[in-house]
Amino acid sequence: MTPNLFPGAFPHQHHDPRGLVERIQAQLRDRIEEAVDMAGLELMVELRRREGRPPPETSRDADRREFEQISTALLAHVRDAFRAELDAAERAELDRAEGGHDGPREILLAGQVFLARRLPDYWQRLERHQTAYATARLDAPGPKGGWLGRLFGG
Repeated sequence: MTPNLFPGAFPHQHHDPRGLVERIQAQLRDRIEEAVDMAGLELMVELRRREGRPPPETSRDADRREFEQISTALLAHVRDAFRAELDAAERAELDRAEGGHDGPREILLAGQVFLARRLPDYWQRLERHQTAYATARLDAPGPKGGWLGRLFGG
């Protein structure tokens, strides 16, 4: 076995064909997606607790779909909140950064990576927008009548 010719803190990156900027953007994307997914999961658990429903299970397709819907809606809210804080030129730059990506989630994540690289207080603002969304969802009236009411359209 040959010794590692490039020892360092991140030896796995020495075999990564992407450039430094691409690797940084991919890591930012992963961290943003992780943060949004964790906030979405926390929200899902709290909504279910409030409604008297069982916690989500990864083995259930319906739970996974519900989670995807919640986290994508959270991501869309965060994007809209950031967009409202930008001036016209910055909104145009955000639109360009989101262009060329397939699927709504990929578009939203590309925009967040752009914002994370541009805004020095991105992570604090992301947290604030996520919290505002969760608070609004939890403060909204829940379904009426428990599970029987939901079952029979009550």
